[in-house]
Amino acid sequence: MQGMRRRTLLSAAGGTAVAGGLLGAGSAQAAAPAAGGTAAAADGPRASGPYDRKIRELLGRMTVDEKFGQLQQLPWTWDTGPGGGETKAVEDAARKGMLGSVFSIFGAKTTNALQKIAVEESRLGIPLVFGLDVIHGMWTNFPVPLGQAASFDPEVTASDAEVSAKEARSNGVHWTFAPMMDVTHEPRWGRIAEGCGEDPYLTSHFAAAKVRAYQGGDGKDRRRDSLKDKDRLAACAKHFVAYGGAEGGRDYNTVDVSESRLRNLYLPPFKAALDAGAVTVMASFNTISGVPAHGNTHTLTEILKREWGFDGLVVSDFTGVQELIAHGFAEDGADAARLSLNAGVDMEMTSTHFVENGKKLLRAGKIEQSRLDDAVYRVLQLKFQLGLFDRPYVEQRDEIAEPSAAARKAARAAAARSMVLLKNEKSVLPLSAKASSIAVVGPFADSGDLLGTWVIPASQKKFPAVKVLDAVKKAAPQAKVTYAQGVDAEGEDTSGIAEAAAAAKAADVTVVVVGEPPSISGEAAARSDISLPGAQEKLIEAVAATGRPFVVVLVNGRPLTVGSWLDKAPAVLEAWHPGTEAGHAIADVLFGTVNPGGKLPVSFPRTVGQIPIHYNHESTGRPYDPDNKYTSKYLDLPDGPQFPFGFGLSYTDFALGEPKLSRSRVAAQALRKGDTLEVSVSVRNTGKRAGDEVVQLYVHDKAASLTQPVRKLRGFRRVTLEPGGHTTVRFRLGAEDLGFWTNDTRGRFTLEPGAFDLYVGTSSAADAKVELTVT
Repeated sequence: MQGMRRRTLLSAAGGTAVAGGLLGAGSAQAAAPAAGGTAAAADGPRASGPYDRKIRELLGRMTVDEKFGQLQQLPWTWDTGPGGGETKAVEDAARKGMLGSVFSIFGAKTTNALQKIAVEESRLGIPLVFGLDVIHGMWTNFPVPLGQAASFDPEVTASDAEVSAKEARSNGVHWTFAPMMDVTHEPRWGRIAEGCGEDPYLTSHFAAAKVRAYQGGDGKDRRRDSLKDKDRLAACAKHFVAYGGAEGGRDYNTVDVSESRLRNLYLPPFKAALDAGAVTVMASFNTISGVPAHGNTHTLTEILKREWGFDGLVVSDFTGVQELIAHGFAEDGADAARLSLNAGVDMEMTSTHFVENGKKLLRAGKIEQSRLDDAVYRVLQLKFQLGLFDRPYVEQRDEIAEPSAAARKAARAAAARSMVLLKNEKSVLPLSAKASSIAVVGPFADSGDLLGTWVIPASQKKFPAVKVLDAVKKAAPQAKVTYAQGVDAEGEDTSGIAEAAAAAKAADVTVVVVGEPPSISGEAAARSDISLPGAQEKLIEAVAATGRPFVVVLVNGRPLTVGSWLDKAPAVLEAWHPGTEAGHAIADVLFGTVNPGGKLPVSFPRTVGQIPIHYNHESTGRPYDPDNKYTSKYLDLPDGPQFPFGFGLSYTDFALGEPKLSRSRVAAQALRKGDTLEVSVSVRNTGKRAGDEVVQLYVHDKAASLTQPVRKLRGFRRVTLEPGGHTTVRFRLGAEDLGFWTNDTRGRFTLEPGAFDLYVGTSSAADAKVELTVT
């Protein structure tokens, strides 16, 4: 957490905060060649690495069956140790040397026992690599990734990864299937909770930060050594690619996307993750313009392995190879194995078509020996990078079995830093700790089910979230705190609302905690209606009808349509699913111990009928005009979202000066050669409290050969200022920020001369701008 403090606590009396593009982390474009890369083909010669000799020696000793075995990953059975009956198939495969990896397994005793079978009983003694979905925590759960992105501070996601990696590695886990970096414009899609929202630039920064924190080191040059550390995990950039474009927000669904949108919207976070050193990539479930991702040679080999030169491991998603048959892309299991292995998948998760059909396909010439060896090489390389040949076991005495005090502290700080104040009329917030009476009502007021989606079942059971009710009692020890549930999270029974309204009427102020159960966000949790479930809106309306002050706290894993109750609520705090320290973090913000400074990483629609709605849309030939019916709009809705991307309030006020450019004209040729320019803006805290503001820079190319977004984020900086304090935020812009990818399938990035509007402000609705001319 020191890095978080170091980055954000700026001089209250003035100073300079510098922000700019993370070359590679913020934009894939800068490092890309004009007409494709020069990296060797996936099955061609590879550069000699530190483990090359050992890997090749081992490859030379392996049978064809053992090679295909290394490409197999099988699932473990939760809470079942070796010899438990249900795990026999996994143990037998490990004993025969016909298994490369196991997932959903953890615990020092369990992993050591299975590892011992592979290392001491198989012919070659090749260790297994153990994977687990450590998405936003293991024992200590941080906010869901969408919530973390709301912090607009990559140090928040880094703190999650550092704690998670330490806990998981001590439990025998080597590999996490995170971070997810699927940019999406679909709040109906449940997996929006697992990503960073609608913007590729913001997602890129968070992806890079999390990869570095999981793996240690500063990127590619140091990743091999740091992966051997006892507190690091191999990261997995997922899902490759365009999964966030799923049609209708329905999970696993079709994506039809142009090459330019693929490269400008969906690919940059993956390039950022790889530039940060990610050693594995997971294929996605969706089709990409008719071709399933697991059989997509263009994305997996032409772009990922050749153009980008990725030398790591590509793993399938759960039964992703098998699903080529359901897609209507493969005729049978053998065909699915042929298509996916040749397209670039190196390891098959759960289904077993590589192992069952590989030898036959090899003999028939449908899979080349060089491709098989390349895939096995990548698997073995990961195991050497993790140090598994030297240290296959973990020390049971070092196993972390519960959240530490330090981990809880980090999770609490991250959760509070991720919350977004959406409304605060008449300064209802912050609440006074000296209030004589406080009512806490709602289905999540006395609930420990605030950890969010993708939580290890044992963690949910052993370490539920701190309850809001308990935290409010602790934060206001002198107050009379009353509680009433009012309604169930998803039920329609309103019989308890009267009790909640009575409690609100008798209290000085009421905290209404409503939202989504974690079970209805995440994978396989698409919703056609993203309003508050059940009768929760009726509860809010009943509390509002008392005429007493109240605040609504939202706990959810996606943007919600907030409905008519928004006008009746004096204050609204978006808390997301905050994790282990949920209650304490919410109380920290409610009572002003923490001044909220988060911003929305995704637009909140007014109704589902607006979806997709996102700030970085393209213009039309008839852009919105309220006075002209024949423009792009809805007849029955105001234009724009309920809350825009980048929006968030504070308990204090900030004033931004006019943005300034270091120069108003620059040559495109100079930019292509690495020249940059600077955009600066002064920021002052004009209120009476210390607080955070996120300064944001947006770019609009006014005329281009391909229609460009009306705005695209190209810089952000979260600063902390004392009352009266001021600073200057500076952003660096280069070719990667002003150019774009074309529809050339070979990958062509272009920077065109012309005029650009550069907007600086505190949300995507910023109106202060300067104009830049590229000659």
